[in-house]
Amino acid sequence: MSLLMLLMPLTAAGRSVVFSQQVKTLQVVVNQDWLSPPVMRLASDDILNISFDELSHTFHRYTYRLEHCEADWSPSEGLFESDWLEGFNDNTIEDYENSLNTTVLYTHYRLQIPNERCSLKMSGNYRLHIFDDEENEEVVCAEFRVLEPVMKVGMSITTNTDIDFNQSHQQVSMTVLYDNIVVNNVEDQIWTVVMQNGREDNQKLNPKPNYIRNDRLQWEHNQALIFDAGNEYHKFEVLDVSHPTMGINHMQWDGSNFHAFPFVNGPRPSYILDHDANGAFYIRNSDNIENDRTCDYVYVHYKMLADGHQDDVIIDGNWTIENSTNYIMNYNPNEHSYNATILQKQGYYSYQYLLRDGDANTRIMPEEGSFFETENRYQAFIYYKGISERTWRLVGFQQLVLR
Repeated sequence: MSLLMLLMPLTAAGRSVVFSQQVKTLQVVVNQDWLSPPVMRLASDDILNISFDELSHTFHRYTYRLEHCEADWSPSEGLFESDWLEGFNDNTIEDYENSLNTTVLYTHYRLQIPNERCSLKMSGNYRLHIFDDEENEEVVCAEFRVLEPVMKVGMSITTNTDIDFNQSHQQVSMTVLYDNIVVNNVEDQIWTVVMQNGREDNQKLNPKPNYIRNDRLQWEHNQALIFDAGNEYHKFEVLDVSHPTMGINHMQWDGSNFHAFPFVNGPRPSYILDHDANGAFYIRNSDNIENDRTCDYVYVHYKMLADGHQDDVIIDGNWTIENSTNYIMNYNPNEHSYNATILQKQGYYSYQYLLRDGDANTRIMPEEGSFFETENRYQAFIYYKGISERTWRLVGFQQLVLR
């Protein structure tokens, strides 16, 4: 069976996915910017770093295959591979090392794009599929974007919205300047995506602009760009397995594994400023030396005090990309609490609690609260397709933090 046939069909997304239960801690980062979505500039010195752990010291032969996608993340069908790829596809991951002095054994694998085997020639959306050749299965799909900054994007955030004023919502305003790009038909040639904290579940796809001019598009007090403000993300840091660090109530050793117990969360009826990473995570320990191979894995025990909900309560962050059932919390009616235990690598983690219904729609958990003061990070992606072009190019990107 060819690797191409093994590619798992994914609908419009923009978020990396881990398929194997043996694979943990997928990191997809451009340069060292772990707080931002992975966006690398075309024909620049930017480096895409992809790494993950396999929970054993047994070597696995992993290969990776790059795939160009359209603005909606559907695979590009009108292109030849040589249009966007310089070099070779289907390469082997050759950089790996075993964990050192950890109770949970793992092998850390890493790769970079570009490398001596391949580089990218075209902007747009990309998937990097990683396969375990021995098991003949896909274990990881890492998604990232390549930017060709030929349009200028301006963003601003206000808490004065058509829904409320300085209460529980935030409004994105945006301007896109074409510069020297010719746009004859906005509906057919421009595709926009606006995100809050890199989240796919509440992103705004192709909102209609309020104003269309010869040289620009403008979204001002556009109802399609109103977001629930939410609340600051919860956070903790497991730096040392022998004692608690930030956000951890206590650590425990059961004879086989370490367990971390973050402070119990409860309803937040009012806003309290607390700087966080808006769902991002960073792997490190107290020594901060060779973090990728010296950080141990611990079982993290989450607890949220709340009455029972009809919909699922889930833990959400940029790192919750394994099987979605891993992040569904169990309700304990005796304690009026939602609980979950997740195996995680030592480091800093930020997360929030969401409600998810049977159709996979999410919304803010009422106990979390939604406050206009919340510091959120917004991203805008602008795609362009010329009249004679066969694919969408990513031509504009902007990121703004509401403080």
